[in-house]
Amino acid sequence: MYKHILVPISFEEGRDAAGALTVAKLLADEGGRVTLLHVIERLPSYAVSYMPQDYLKNARKAIEEELSQMAGDVPGGEAIVVDGHAGRTILDWAEENDPDCIVVASHRPGMQNLLLGSTATQVVRHAACAVHVIR
Repeated sequence: MYKHILVPISFEEGRDAAGALTVAKLLADEGGRVTLLHVIERLPSYAVSYMPQDYLKNARKAIEEELSQMAGDVPGGEAIVVDGHAGRTILDWAEENDPDCIVVASHRPGMQNLLLGSTATQVVRHAACAVHVIR
């Protein structure tokens, strides 16, 4: 069905990354690509000074390893870790790499997000391709 699927992965509690990957596998054409993308949010400069010196480096390494392992279980899977603001960075990456579908997991939102989580809302509203939201 789709040649290139982008699956933004959040390791936050309440996000169904496994469900999003299952849906992506079902939607991918034979020989299609599935890109797992994790966005590391920037920490405020005042907070960085309270972190152990190697915290960010070690956290990034752990995320890269886990994401690579997840991608290894997906035919045509690729893992990418980038820095930025989740919603905007996902959209920028999609614009530059032209996936034909995004499968994004959303948490159960509160009133501040109305029907979808804030990242999923931003992706649904602004993506130039099909978006499947998993909850």
